[in-house]
Amino acid sequence: MGQHVLLIEDEPNIAEAIRFVLARDGWQVSVLADGALAVAEVSRLRPDLVILDLMLPGKSGLEIVAQLRAAPGTQSLPVMMLTAKGLARDRDAALAAGVSVFITKPFANADIVAQARAMVGL
Repeated sequence: MGQHVLLIEDEPNIAEAIRFVLARDGWQVSVLADGALAVAEVSRLRPDLVILDLMLPGKSGLEIVAQLRAAPGTQSLPVMMLTAKGLARDRDAALAAGVSVFITKPFANADIVAQARAMVGL
């Protein structure tokens, strides 16, 4: 398949679980734990998909999405947000910021793979 995803998640166990299931599905997975570096890494790596946590050190997921949507090269980049904050207001804020898909933790691995595939047209 060869699709590349940048996973921005600061919880090592969650990051490793997602990395494992996506790699097993054929994805190239880059992992980043610091929100402050996220936009620069997206520009550098040019992934097909970004999966990010809402609450990150350095910069929140909402701030990252807002910056990605404001930049010409990443306005349409698919972004999946994962969060333990599953309230309607959190979902609404994420969707308003430009998140493509919002998934609450805990999640099923199969859902992550299915959503990732759908977001890049596989």
